[in-house]
Amino acid sequence: MSQSMIWAILLAATVGTFLFRYSFLWLSDRYPMPERMRQLLRYIPASVIAALTLPAILTPAIHDGNWHAPRLLAGVIAMLVMWRTRSALLTLVLGMIALWLGRWLAL
Repeated sequence: MSQSMIWAILLAATVGTFLFRYSFLWLSDRYPMPERMRQLLRYIPASVIAALTLPAILTPAIHDGNWHAPRLLAGVIAMLVMWRTRSALLTLVLGMIALWLGRWLAL
């Protein structure tokens, strides 16, 4: 594959991605979104975070049978911190500290 072909593919992918994303912004001005749809869209960030983090936390524990794995304990601590404080920064910091301590202590 020639270098000009690679650049053409990258350019086409860039334009295609831009047009796809811009179409939603363009359509949102022309057609009002129903209130029910707006309510449902509020749950997307939480569900995306859960979909990204839960497999990384639970997979080692399920496959190894070690439910005291540092990832699992750090995930539970982070979940409790987020539930009580609603602070994403504090959750990230305390979750990472719990993970590092768990690995250091070799849980």
